[in-house]
Amino acid sequence: MMNAAALLVTALLFGGMTLFAFGFAPFLFSALPADTTRAVIRRAFPHFYLFVIVTAAAAGVTALAGDELAGGALVAVALTAVLARQILIPAINRATDHGEKRRFARLHGASVVLTLVHIVLSGGVLLRLAQ
Repeated sequence: MMNAAALLVTALLFGGMTLFAFGFAPFLFSALPADTTRAVIRRAFPHFYLFVIVTAAAAGVTALAGDELAGGALVAVALTAVLARQILIPAINRATDHGEKRRFARLHGASVVLTLVHIVLSGGVLLRLAQ
């Protein structure tokens, strides 16, 4: 039963991150003016990371009972999402506010890579738990 719960919560995590990264954000950029999109994305990111933190932690703790590697990977996703939410995103916002384009590009690139790593890790755990 714990494996089934871990599988379902991991699927929610994987699907939510994938939808946000490849569906919601690109849709906003195609549907709204750039300034409006930036403001919406800026407000959405703390909620996105809170979703990642809560679902990854829940899936990780649940998975630990049956698969330490899967559980550990999900807990790592949760912990790095805390760092992203509390440190990286505010730094990106400050760089934007101060017109620091190079710093913004570097920090934004780091957030994109981190999100892709989170998606890959959760997808790998999903496949592992489904076996």
